[in-house]
Amino acid sequence: PKGGAAAAIAYARAQLGKPYVWGGEGPGGYDCSGLTKMAWASAGVALSHQTNWQWSETVQVPLAQAQPGDLIFYGQVGGDIYHVGLYLGGGQMIHAPTFGEPVKVQSIYFGELIGYAGRVR
Repeated sequence: PKGGAAAAIAYARAQLGKPYVWGGEGPGGYDCSGLTKMAWASAGVALSHQTNWQWSETVQVPLAQAQPGDLIFYGQVGGDIYHVGLYLGGGQMIHAPTFGEPVKVQSIYFGELIGYAGRVR
């Protein structure tokens, strides 16, 4: 990845192992959208701290065209989009999963994966 995506990924990697904290934007802990918000903020891009808003703030591209730095979403388009992660490539992302699980790298292929990634503008 280049430019902003590289900076966002580097920030997210530096948070690996930190705890999940509901509403967390760091530095001590994160929730899913707090992590993606702050990762992209480190690259100079403002995103809201809420998954549905982040969906609307990005350009949707087919999941097969996802690039490192894109956002990966879970839930229902037009309904509740309830989880987001930062794509690394190769089917992997960094995310803040849920209570009791730290920020970690994991496969994107689980749950209600939406078939589109969000490209940050």
